[in-house]
Amino acid sequence: MTTFRWGDPADAVTLPSSVRDLLTAALGVTGPRPAAEPVLDPPAPLPDFPGLDVTAETRLRHAGGMSTEDLLTGRSGTVPDAPDGVARPATHDEVLDVLRIAAEHRIAVVPHGGRTSVVGGLRAVRNGYAGVVALDLSGLDRLVSLDRTSRTATFEAGVPAPRAEELLNAEGFTLGHFPQSFEFATIGGFAATRSSGQASAGFGRFDQMVVGLRAATGAGTIDLGRAPQSAAGPDLRQLLLGSEGAFGVVTEVTVRIRPLRELHYTGWSFPSFEAGMRAVRALAQDGPLPAVLRLSDEAETMINAATGSSSDAGGGCLAIVGCFDGTDPSDRLREFGGEPLGEAPGKAWEAGRFRAPYLRDALLDAGALAETLETATFWDRLPQTYAAVRDALVTTLGDGGTPPIVMCHISHVYETGASLYYTVVAAQSEDPVAQWRAAKTAAGDAISASGATITHHHGVGRDHRAWYATEIGPVGVSVLHAVKQAMDPHNVLNPGILLP
Repeated sequence: MTTFRWGDPADAVTLPSSVRDLLTAALGVTGPRPAAEPVLDPPAPLPDFPGLDVTAETRLRHAGGMSTEDLLTGRSGTVPDAPDGVARPATHDEVLDVLRIAAEHRIAVVPHGGRTSVVGGLRAVRNGYAGVVALDLSGLDRLVSLDRTSRTATFEAGVPAPRAEELLNAEGFTLGHFPQSFEFATIGGFAATRSSGQASAGFGRFDQMVVGLRAATGAGTIDLGRAPQSAAGPDLRQLLLGSEGAFGVVTEVTVRIRPLRELHYTGWSFPSFEAGMRAVRALAQDGPLPAVLRLSDEAETMINAATGSSSDAGGGCLAIVGCFDGTDPSDRLREFGGEPLGEAPGKAWEAGRFRAPYLRDALLDAGALAETLETATFWDRLPQTYAAVRDALVTTLGDGGTPPIVMCHISHVYETGASLYYTVVAAQSEDPVAQWRAAKTAAGDAISASGATITHHHGVGRDHRAWYATEIGPVGVSVLHAVKQAMDPHNVLNPGILLP
């Protein structure tokens, strides 16, 4: 990834004139916001970490993640979260060395996989530390083993997701995990953030795929996962899954794999979001359940059709359904008012499913504010949560000016509930970082008040800590701090991240 932009520069998006005109007419976007040249402070001196690189280019490439706040801050020319250097260990033992040296010298350590965090998960606290080092895990890049009998594979944490899939495909298997970050994320990052892929209804969330893991901690090595299931006390794997590098550094992950199978995508139109919601709930609870099941609301369906991102659903709501051979939910979908649109919408979604972050870059360049947020809740609360969060975003970002565009879709479904994924586009104010923080606060408060979770798959990072504390309560917070003390006794791992 290039500095303060997503992905491969060759895949950058250029907005067509029709979209630029829409931004001006609908949102009052006044013109482009060119990025300033980033300026780095001189690095603090660091001890001799394994594979240490202190060049300005490398420090910039590890300066934060990929949230809109991260990108806007970097594009302003201010880079407060750049590390003083980047360590690149090549083995588990070298990761332990990094943690030992960091503890001795009071250096904060920020583990990096694909650097795709969108919740401030790579912006560690600097105050109280002699320096900050980014721990780049790209050197841990091997497929350790593949067990055809048990259908498991063990990867080192730095293996990029496309490379893992390539290695498995060559053996006739797949992990089946394709989040929007797929092209740049890593196996270790998936584990550390409880990632959820677009085909989660068919393959499960990443934490459901993990059968074992190894991590380096400030107290030593921890190896977990001796059997497919166990009654031997609480499952300690859950302490590392979703821990975002605050408790330990995941160095190996053993995952469940499946035989490679082709998915077939189709589009369906529903007269309203409410009608579509009833249909996807019926499939989630009573089947037949597709591997991919997504439902856009009216606004998202209309905007995607207007920009050519998907087919027109006739003024209704578009659902994307991805099935393996032998699974056909057509009759159930028709029963709930669905109209088939054929393969074209599904193929269009499949072709463009990793392009949204590139579009965000283009929108930021044009002077628009563009960001996403997500939550999950039980089916009975879903309509109220959907409306409350949408209203909070519209009210905050439209205060005293043109209302924003707020779109939403159901991205993951379960028997008991589903996730809601919002995309927001508005005209940038003079201080777009403060503008988004205000909107994010309003949306987070609405999520919490509705009884939903503050995050379904983006993670806690720095941005969600306050609501996370409310969600788990004071006893839960105390438990997390006790775990932190046991596994990171010198408090050098990703300080300021995850823990309230």
